[in-house]
Amino acid sequence: MSDLSETSPTTGSRKVFVTGATGVLGLPAVRALVADGHQVTAVTRTDAKAEQVQSLGADPVSVDLFDGEDVLAATAGHDVLVNLATKIPPASKAWRASAWAENERIRHEVSAHLADAAIAHGAERYIQEAIVFANADHGDDVIGEDDPLDPPEGLDGILAAEANVCRAIDAGVTGIILRFGNFYGPDSDYTNAAAKMARRRISSALGAPDGYWSLIHTDDAGTAVAAALRAPAGAFNVVDDQPLTRAQIDDAMATALGVKPLRHAPAPVRKALEKRAAVMARSIRASNARFKTATGWAPAYPSAREGWAAVAAAL
Repeated sequence: MSDLSETSPTTGSRKVFVTGATGVLGLPAVRALVADGHQVTAVTRTDAKAEQVQSLGADPVSVDLFDGEDVLAATAGHDVLVNLATKIPPASKAWRASAWAENERIRHEVSAHLADAAIAHGAERYIQEAIVFANADHGDDVIGEDDPLDPPEGLDGILAAEANVCRAIDAGVTGIILRFGNFYGPDSDYTNAAAKMARRRISSALGAPDGYWSLIHTDDAGTAVAAALRAPAGAFNVVDDQPLTRAQIDDAMATALGVKPLRHAPAPVRKALEKRAAVMARSIRASNARFKTATGWAPAYPSAREGWAAVAAAL
């Protein structure tokens, strides 16, 4: 997917179907889509979640995303299908391959059902969440969308999800892949866990301190989903403007939380964790230039320095 398709940007109000609508990305995305004047149908699983999306101006719907026929029926009449569905395990279990099984199933099966529905309905576009850290370690080099992906063993569902977008593009749908940086925000359990450790002056970072790690604040990720309705078909990195090294991110957290410089866990402990979660130790310095040029989007928080200041204030 090295070349972007020549498609006209979508303008005006659209009817948008969103899975994963109540997650750390889904809620900001629904908020941004409604703010842009779109009619949003949001998939929810509980009455409380349904009330939550209704408060944002969206219409809740219950759908079995693993049932292709149910997905096909629920998506009828929508102009845009947005798949943000994930099942990310808690940090305490994330190092276990088995903890990612349901997320992998979602990547494989739900993306296929949404792509099938987009094709069957002749939808204008299909937007799929992806991850920028599926790229290989590039050291200090900047990562663009044309660099090959190298997801870790057991997490190859991201390749299946992206392949389903390509299948939709081949069928005439404007398919969009949004490769997000690592999410952080006040509603993220991972962010809260990192802040808790940082208040004890312990860094939660894995990998070399001078290695890069691309982030994106959840509010900025939400506006990027809405901006994707203006993008041509293709893959886009959605990260902040200034990827920082892990040491710089730690400094930003410490400054925001008002604590002294963070300390790393003892080397044996850190090495053991890195062995279990090697992808988190990669150096990922991704560029958002393609997405900004294509859509006019820009993050409200250019780097973790501004973003963590906002997170600390919210916490």
